[in-house]
Amino acid sequence: MVRGLLGKIAARSLSVAGKWQQQQLRRLNIHEYQGAELMGKHGINVPRGVAVGSVDEVKKALSEVFPNHSEVVVKSQILAGGRGLGSFKSGLQGGVHIVKADQVEEIAGKMLGQILVTKQTGPQGKIVSKVYLAEKLSLVNEMYFAITLDRTSAGPIIIACKKGGTSIEDLAEKHPELIVKVPIDIFTGITDEDAAKVVDGLSPTVADRNASIEQVKKLYELFCKCDCTLLEINPIAETSDNQLVAADAKLNFDDNAAFRQKDIFALRDPTQEDAREVAAAKADLNYIGLDGEIGCMVNGAGLAMATMDIIKLHGGTPANFLDVGGNASEGQVVEAFKILTSDDKVKAILVNIFGGIMKCDVIASGIVNAAKQVNLKVPVVVRLEGTNVDHGKRILKESGMTLITAEDLDDAAEKAVKAAVN
Repeated sequence: MVRGLLGKIAARSLSVAGKWQQQQLRRLNIHEYQGAELMGKHGINVPRGVAVGSVDEVKKALSEVFPNHSEVVVKSQILAGGRGLGSFKSGLQGGVHIVKADQVEEIAGKMLGQILVTKQTGPQGKIVSKVYLAEKLSLVNEMYFAITLDRTSAGPIIIACKKGGTSIEDLAEKHPELIVKVPIDIFTGITDEDAAKVVDGLSPTVADRNASIEQVKKLYELFCKCDCTLLEINPIAETSDNQLVAADAKLNFDDNAAFRQKDIFALRDPTQEDAREVAAAKADLNYIGLDGEIGCMVNGAGLAMATMDIIKLHGGTPANFLDVGGNASEGQVVEAFKILTSDDKVKAILVNIFGGIMKCDVIASGIVNAAKQVNLKVPVVVRLEGTNVDHGKRILKESGMTLITAEDLDDAAEKAVKAAVN
């Protein structure tokens, strides 16, 4: 399953990074079982399935949903790809298993509450709070299907491949000729001709062609109606009864559409997200976690990016992007410091404020109050300039805090790098 770029061939078409990296993505990601349920509501063929969160729920599902099934697919539910090839920290290999009905309870029990590590979670992994039990279909052919947003065509693009069920990144790199891309005119919408090109790219062997075209059109309609940024099915498969079925479901949604997609955004699972980014969102702060050692608190996105660049120029690595905005309150500054100090990798903090709408004295008061609430164990470099700068500096000086002051951004970055090293 691709949770990343379709190799070089589709580098500009897909916006999901294949290699793990800690970054805040401006979209909602939901679990597979939630995506399958949403697809089913829109007339898309999906396997029968149910999500469970305990062994008792597993027993109930087996008796009520799968009473006559000899085999069941057991899928761990985390918001990351590569589950099938992942491994649990407990030792269990693979996050997806096809097992006999009498083994479902045992396998699900070994998954629930455990940490699954995949190539996209990073070494820390993600906890499995839900397991998706799905019927085992008799598949005769597995293919790949995705819809995402394409900058080149300035609209949705459908990506299809007649081979699926495995790493689409590797396939796209080795056999780019198998990847079919069909841009869709955002104003005209998907036409029968567009859908037919997609079906030709999938090259189904037994599924009814006209029915497959209708399924493709329904998938596109779901993508638009629900404000998706990504709809990916790997595999989309043909069954022995000649149907085209979405045997997997990965859907992402535009955060800007939260106001009109309330039911969908109610599905958000904050336990699967970076705790720092969840806390930042609650405090109305713009935060993106990175992998460096210098925590940054800046006002203004442009200045924040410039600060990160200059830190790199001096040999350091930023631990985050954090824009407190133009009118952050003292309380938001305190929350910002709590988020920065919660990162164990942070060895120094750089505060870079150019006061325009944001007043330097508010930032200074926030820093002082944060120091009272948070046990600061790392050096703090402060550069203040702009509105009420003298008042702000006086607040910091009279606080008794041990701070490293800087005259300009270059000086601040250099001191922050040295402080982190020392």
